[in-house]
Amino acid sequence: MSLFIYTAIPIVLTTLWLYTVHMTRSAFPQLRNKRICLLIAHPDDEAMFFAPTLLALTDQEAGNHVKILCLSNGVSQRFPDPFTTRPQIPSYSPLGLNWQKWYKFHILVLTRYSSGNADGLGPTRTKELTTSALQLGLRSPTDILVLDTPDFPDSMTTIWSAATIAKVLSSAFSPSTHSQRSSEGPAASIDALITFDSHGVSGHLNHRSLPAGALNWLQGVMRDKNGWECPVALYTLSSTNILRKYVSIFDAPFTMLRFVLGGARGASAGKNKGAGWEERAPQRLMFLSDVWQWRRAQKAMTQGHKSQMRWFRWGWVGVGRFMVVNDLRREKIHGRTIQT
Repeated sequence: MSLFIYTAIPIVLTTLWLYTVHMTRSAFPQLRNKRICLLIAHPDDEAMFFAPTLLALTDQEAGNHVKILCLSNGVSQRFPDPFTTRPQIPSYSPLGLNWQKWYKFHILVLTRYSSGNADGLGPTRTKELTTSALQLGLRSPTDILVLDTPDFPDSMTTIWSAATIAKVLSSAFSPSTHSQRSSEGPAASIDALITFDSHGVSGHLNHRSLPAGALNWLQGVMRDKNGWECPVALYTLSSTNILRKYVSIFDAPFTMLRFVLGGARGASAGKNKGAGWEERAPQRLMFLSDVWQWRRAQKAMTQGHKSQMRWFRWGWVGVGRFMVVNDLRREKIHGRTIQT
């Protein structure tokens, strides 16, 4: 009898996992045909925490264009003048991305800022992030930007400035904000920004700094734009307690139940002037990987980030629920900026 129970429990839980995968893809809201940026603190965050999100959003059927902006772990390098030497990249995208402007910003930031590299592995970790991100579905290395700046030191004891993060985001995605007339609607070159929540999943202070910086940026975008809808939907990754953090696929049914009971819905009624995508955006998102996607996420971490594969990270890759399940919450954008 006990043998039957021990055999039945994994089978039942695995069946629930696969059923949950089906439900999240067929009945829950999704992002489609959007320009999306994932904002992370360090190389390996994309694989350890956001792999289910990236695998879902980069699926060809979704039609999204995803970029990653990582704020630390680069080193100072010299790059060719972007106005005289450019890679062979298209100047037009069906999603409206201006590739030449993105490349110029890429060069500007990397040549302007200097190192925030905690372990002296900046070049290695930058290459590892590119390898991992491509494994997780990003289209091209040009979609991945790792900053190299003392403003963002890789440190568990340092809170990054929200205002400085906002300046980087503004330079990348809304450089014309300050020159716009008050009668013009707010504009940005992305539709959605995804990052950590205020707990940062692991409690790392660098992680926890990101949502404040993102909010600061969007509040700046919306300054003096009363009655207009924010052009960017901000989503944050929901942190969990330590027990749920290490139950891998077995957290999937519980997350789905909380998701449903939490009142997940597809859209809000647009009442503001110029009500657009952000007001209609899903308030909650849930991404759940199947067996093959789980294996892709594990390979992205173990093969992409070899310099980081210490014993405790092998444990995370094996039983960490964020390797399989992500649930995101859309944040409200208010008008006051954070000055820290």
